[in-house]
Order: sequence, then C-alpha cells, then structure tokens
Amino acid sequence: MKSMTGYGGAKSVQPPYKLSVELKSVNNRYLDASVRLPRSFLFAEDAVKTAVQSHISRGKVDVFINLEADGGDDTAVIFNEALAAEYKAAIDKIGDTLGIRTEVTAYELCRLQDVLTLEKKDLDKDEALRVILETTEAALTDFDAMRAREGQKMFDDISARLDTIEAHVSFVEERAPQTVAEYRERLTKKMLDILGGTQLDENRILTEAAIYADHIATDEETVRLRSHISQMRGMIASREPIGRKLDFLVQEFNRETNTIGSKCNDVEITQTVLDMKSEIEKIREQVQNIE
Repeated sequence: MKSMTGYGGAKSVQPPYKLSVELKSVNNRYLDASVRLPRSFLFAEDAVKTAVQSHISRGKVDVFINLEADGGDDTAVIFNEALAAEYKAAIDKIGDTLGIRTEVTAYELCRLQDVLTLEKKDLDKDEALRVILETTEAALTDFDAMRAREGQKMFDDISARLDTIEAHVSFVEERAPQTVAEYRERLTKKMLDILGGTQLDENRILTEAAIYADHIATDEETVRLRSHISQMRGMIASREPIGRKLDFLVQEFNRETNTIGSKCNDVEITQTVLDMKSEIEKIREQVQNIE
C-alpha cells in the first residue's frame, strides 16, 4: 500500500549531460502527470509520462527535469576559411592600391565578422532520451520508497482501527439480545402496574417482545460489517492500488453502522455506534491519501 503524496529525486552525470529529476505528488482522484523539461528536450515528455504511469495509478504528479550539457562539449567553433581568405585578399589589395604596408595577424582576421561562429552540435536524441529515462527511473524508485514508508504507517493505523471496530461489533452482537430481555422485563412491569392484580396475558408479552426483537435485529448488519472488515484487511495487504475500492468500502461501513444506530433504542449501543463512526471517519481520512 502506498501513499499518494510523496517526493523523490535522482541526479546523473553522463557526459555530455548533467541531469537532475525531481518528483512530487499530492492527492488527486485520477492520475494527472505534468512534466517540465528544457525546451530542446521536449521530445522526451511522452516517454517520461509513460514511465510515470508505470509506477503511479493516481495523484497529481509534477516532474521537474533539469538537463544541461557538461562543459562546452555541446558547442562547436566554426572557421569560415573561404571568408577569411577573402578578407585577407581584400586587405592586401587595399595595401597594394594605396601603397600601404599591411600585416594582418590571424587574431585580427578572427575578429572580423563571421570568420568564426559558434554552433550547437546536433543533439543525439536517442542518447539524451536514454539518460533522461534512466535518471527518471531512479527518481521514481526513490519516490516509491517514500510512498511505501508512508503507506506502511497508514496500514498500521487502519489495521488498529479495524481491530477496534471489530471489538465494537462484538459488543453490539452481545448487547442486542440483552436489550430484548430488558424490553420484555420493562413491558411486563408496565403491564402489571396498569392491570394491578389482573392476570397477564403471557402470549401478548411474548408477541410484543418478538416484534421488538425483530425491529432491533442487527444480525445482518453485523455480519456484513465483519465481511467488510475482512475485505478491507485483504485490500490493505495487497500490492495493487486500492484507494478507490477502499473509498467505496468505507461508505458501506457507514451504511451498516447507521442502520444499527437507527434500529437500536439502547444507550450503550448508541454510544458504541458513535465510537464506530469515529473510527470509520478516521479510516476515511486515511483512505483519501492512499493510491
């Protein structure tokens, strides 16, 4: 189980490239990956997004890639020999025409326009892409490690809360039959108070108690809650992305708990339902951050 929020990074020096990749993510319902690259390397954007998708299923992910040439190896000095010769010939002609002695140095020729120019060497896109993807993979590995550590903390927290909820379910299962007996006792006492010494109709008492027991029966809800608890334990132990499934399952937890609360007219069960809802809400908050 992994958290949706995380940070990861990696650096690489593979001449002629120096490269750093950083990733950060926050919660999002779906995967939204944004890649920021230097303009001359935008050709790698789709490949980087594909690499991100192979590691992450949902979350808003920002990938920052800083890539530059190591030293000046990406730039070449171009000598325009023909133009330099033209300049030299023109200068010599001026000297001959005007009777002026001319001694032009190579440095002076180099300073003349367009004799020397700087050009960017052709970019080896395949090599650049290899370096980018290799470093991105290292950053993703670091990113996943952090998310897994956060996921383990959430796993421990949810597991503990499931244990608490299960204990509350056990209490409801034990307490519900007692409320029927207490209702029958209260009903009998009330009937005796009303009828005085008149003989009670025991069958009527049993019928009323049976109707009450049927009204407050929570067997179906507690069975389903135990099933949900078992399912959630299996999900959080899975290595697959389970955030959306957990979100749905939490809704089912709330549904069953609310039904128990509406059925049982008992202070102790009502308090237990409130405690369960508190634990479920804390699980729901955790689930919002699970991939």
